Amino acid sequence: MELSYWKKQDQKPLYESLSWNIPEQKTGTVNIIGGNSQSFVAPIKTAEFMSSNFPISRTNVILPDSLKNKVPPLPNIITTPSTDSGSFAKDKTLEKIIENGDFSIFAGDMSKNSITTVAISEAIKNTTKPVILARDSIGTILTEAANIIERENLFIMGSMAQLQKLLRAIYYPKMLLLSMPILPAIELLHKFTISYPATIITFHEGQIIAASGGKIITTPIEKTKYSPITLWDGTLACKIAAFNLYNPNQSLEATSAAILS
Repeated sequence: MELSYWKKQDQKPLYESLSWNIPEQKTGTVNIIGGNSQSFVAPIKTAEFMSSNFPISRTNVILPDSLKNKVPPLPNIITTPSTDSGSFAKDKTLEKIIENGDFSIFAGDMSKNSITTVAISEAIKNTTKPVILARDSIGTILTEAANIIERENLFIMGSMAQLQKLLRAIYYPKMLLLSMPILPAIELLHKFTISYPATIITFHEGQIIAASGGKIITTPIEKTKYSPITLWDGTLACKIAAFNLYNPNQSLEATSAAILS
């Protein structure tokens, strides 16, 4: 079935020129946010990939200060106040960091306590710069999802199971089913991204799906460098951030170019 809003990257990249639109000189500041007192692997690895693969002027790693004496002495680590349990506490510092950067990735290893949920949700809601929610950061904000889903410049990179929980959390009237065939899943994401300004990246039935503004682009995962496991390891989130940083106001096009880069 042909749908006017659905494009497929089956044979070649739809926006190949964006893959080459990378500045020669370093530019921009990207924040990699995550970690708790028990774990900080995801933000550290994500930051290492970003700084070593793209000409970013500065890649900051934002961690709760409970990790201050646990992480190795790496450059550009910034700590913010933490809760008694060692995760992000409500504080204006996180908001200022996001607003002062050009792009922020919530990379994972987050705690799901209520204080951290409010801290992260308010930091996202009260800032305007592009933000990617990846890995378990999506689950962290579910109880406050209705307060941030209307935000511009929001990218949500999650599995179908995570998106299912997100849609339930905001009382979206249509249910996303894990057993849903690809066509009704595409139709649902088409309608969802008409209603909400987020750019959605997910994986279903062998297809990496990018959705924004009611438009959909799918890419067979076998045409990419990823597997259903490595898709979520942080590298694609970095590419999506970089390509959108270099190609502003083209969220769907830049995201689809990043998927095949």
